[in-house]
Amino acid sequence: MRKHYLESVFNPSSVAVVCDQAYCNIGRQVLENLRRSGYPGRVHAVMPCCSESDAAGHIPLERASDIDDAVELAVIAARADGQASLLRQCGELRVSAVIILSGGFSETQAEGMALQDELLEIACAYNIDLVGPRCLGIIRPVNKLNVSSARSPVAAGKVALVTQSGAFCSALLDWADSSGYGFSAVASLGATTDVSLGDVLDYLAQDPHTTSILLYVERIIDARLFLSGLRAAARLKPVVVIKSGRNESGQRAALSHIHTPLGSDDVFDAAIRRAGAVRVTVVSQLFAAATILSSGVRTRGPNLAVITNGGGPGVMAADWAGSIGIQLANLAADTVAALSQVLPGHWSHCDPVDILGDADETRYREATRIVMADQNVDGLLVLCTPQGFTDPTACARAVVAGAEGARKPLLASWMGARLVTEAREIFTAAGIPHFIAPEEGVDAFRYLASYRANQQALLQVPQPLSEYEDPDIYGASLIVDQVLDERRKSLSSAEAKAVLRAFRIPVLPSIDARTPAEAQAAAEKLGLPVAMKINSPDIRYRDDVGGVRLNIGESGSVPLAFEELYQEVGRNLPHARLEGVCIEPMASRSHAREIRVAIERDPVFGPVIRLGAAGAVMEALAGETAVALPPLNDYLGRELIARSNLARHLQAYRNFPAVDPGKVSELLQRVSEIACELPGVDTLEIDPLLVDEEGAIAVGVRITVAPPQASGERYSHMAIHPYPANLESRLVLADGAELLIRPIRPEDGRSEADFVANLSAESKYFRFMHGLDRLTPAMLARFTQIDYDREMAMVAVVPGEDGTDSFLGVARYVTNPDGDSCEFALTIADAWQARGIGPRLMERLMQIAGERGLETMVGEVLAQNSRMLRMCRRLGFSSKRNPDDPEVVVVSRPL
Repeated sequence: MRKHYLESVFNPSSVAVVCDQAYCNIGRQVLENLRRSGYPGRVHAVMPCCSESDAAGHIPLERASDIDDAVELAVIAARADGQASLLRQCGELRVSAVIILSGGFSETQAEGMALQDELLEIACAYNIDLVGPRCLGIIRPVNKLNVSSARSPVAAGKVALVTQSGAFCSALLDWADSSGYGFSAVASLGATTDVSLGDVLDYLAQDPHTTSILLYVERIIDARLFLSGLRAAARLKPVVVIKSGRNESGQRAALSHIHTPLGSDDVFDAAIRRAGAVRVTVVSQLFAAATILSSGVRTRGPNLAVITNGGGPGVMAADWAGSIGIQLANLAADTVAALSQVLPGHWSHCDPVDILGDADETRYREATRIVMADQNVDGLLVLCTPQGFTDPTACARAVVAGAEGARKPLLASWMGARLVTEAREIFTAAGIPHFIAPEEGVDAFRYLASYRANQQALLQVPQPLSEYEDPDIYGASLIVDQVLDERRKSLSSAEAKAVLRAFRIPVLPSIDARTPAEAQAAAEKLGLPVAMKINSPDIRYRDDVGGVRLNIGESGSVPLAFEELYQEVGRNLPHARLEGVCIEPMASRSHAREIRVAIERDPVFGPVIRLGAAGAVMEALAGETAVALPPLNDYLGRELIARSNLARHLQAYRNFPAVDPGKVSELLQRVSEIACELPGVDTLEIDPLLVDEEGAIAVGVRITVAPPQASGERYSHMAIHPYPANLESRLVLADGAELLIRPIRPEDGRSEADFVANLSAESKYFRFMHGLDRLTPAMLARFTQIDYDREMAMVAVVPGEDGTDSFLGVARYVTNPDGDSCEFALTIADAWQARGIGPRLMERLMQIAGERGLETMVGEVLAQNSRMLRMCRRLGFSSKRNPDDPEVVVVSRPL
């Protein structure tokens, strides 16, 4: 609940503009922007060799040390080789935050990266929050702050803009100025050396002046920090994301000046979906998405209905809906009957609802009312073309009246210009989003549908499968570690299948054989007929090089097949290392479908799960696999199946019974568990995986390994931290009462709300340091939907009969920006105080923080909270009065 650490960037009490002679023009622009914005704080110009006119009327100073006042924010524009000295001057002046506008760093490869790294070291040494370099700056209209080099004026608004590109930001600000759009904040972050996208998103998530966020991304440096900030923001307000480098051409262009891994675009798309944000692909969609999402309109499903007075516009809307995956609603029979009562007999009798070219306001009103009442309809787009018998203005009023009281999104597209101007004003006054073209209206509904689905994904906090079926993680880890120790890159077929069995994934039995005689013995042991497949660490697809023999039904044929495999593969791939053959019984599952499940390691987001068709079909459908970030639960597993090109393939057809998607989802969760628990796995490919009405069985499996790139901390290789079920424990109090201590979950919103509401006024004041009756929905989301990485909240609970746990105490910490310390808070229910819960919760919290590598735990306690201060002393905390507020005691303890 303290002031955010980026407050010095967005709301500084004083500003210094620091530049050298080469960048006097940029310094002058920043000073002019400060003047025009009406900034109320002190402004200093450190501009040696610049004239007073260059300093926009300020007296130019030679050095930062010449400033005789405290400075909270400094803005630097200078040659790259001189910036380290200027930054040190700011550090000596105890400046809290610095924005570096000029470039010449990472974009100039090795030499520039060294200079950039030096700046980061200086910033860390002086505890400076560093924005940039190579950025446009920061604009905060509500605080009358414009510390940017932008030339376009920026009006106040409710949408925040965060971008890594100064050029993109400049162009968008110019367009917004000419189009009448304003911003709550503009943050151009450039190279994001220190202050990152995740940091700014975290700030904007808590900003009361921001209702939605536009985000332009070029690169992700720290995937977990980015997703942590994005998920925190998306829990509270809509976030719309656009990213450059979506395809091979774009990535080549981006790499020419970014020089950091970009990763796969479909993986980025999966990350945005999992974070609860909405992605758009072109700039024109940014504000359309932000507008519709900021309106507060929401949909409960993906089914769109269309009402039109012209067949052409209706077909255009239907075409575009089909192109982007939006379903047109199947109107209920009673809806069709009701419409037939008020429309001419030759109306379309389906969706789109064509109310014909002579439609008047009565038809529009009644059609809107009837369609909005249909349970199969999740949203309605109403189209109008100003034909001879149509009054666009009257029809607009009729649509507003027909939708009165409805709780579904209503969108409008009144096509034309002069004749529909007044109608659009009516929609604006009624708060109904309206668009020029039908396709734009369909796009707007897609944003709503995507937002709903992605918000559902955001709420998922998968628990390990070990909760109900314990995998042999230790045994699988030994296999992977042994392969790494032997400096091998791939597991043998037997080793790979052993890893799958350790995670309870059914596999077809197999035996590796290095000689024809061993192969014959293995075939007789497994039972004929068998399949024989060449073993080689250099071959991915054995079919392509003649490395597979199927349906060998006679024992005497096995040695001959062994020799044929070696000869054919040797001819096709003479340099491949051949290590024998794998013998498998022929799988006899007449109704099976063949699919492919894989783990891949994305250079940005770490391990990802891919699902698609198997074998040659997969090659033909390249790029059509569905992607998800682990960890997965049943909801996310089924959602991955629904998005894949296999959804129809798993349904019943001809004599093939349907495949239970729940069984496929369960297997996906087991594969996800491998990605979570075995950081040494670089790739895993089950191809084919046979699935039918009886379940799933892995036939072919290939696993490669590589040393983990992240630290040794559990799950540090993943972009999203799983629910840490391993932290759950039982607590028995002195009086024999048994409690459960566990991490908080998103579904704990009701328990958290009841817990705070039932606290005494004194306990609330001690916790929040101000009067508080109940938690707002935003605060509930903030407290219960955490990422378990930079934040942890442990609750002591008594399970309820209805499945809802009653909170008796909550202890939480949040990691500070330095990454080394954390701030804690503790609250115990009044009726359960003085029973030992508080100290035990704190001991558990300190243990977790220490295991996560944090060095210090700090907290602020009101001086009159004597019970808390006594407990802190017993736990080894030192204390001192806050010099800025004598009523507050700062307690701290090394971990």
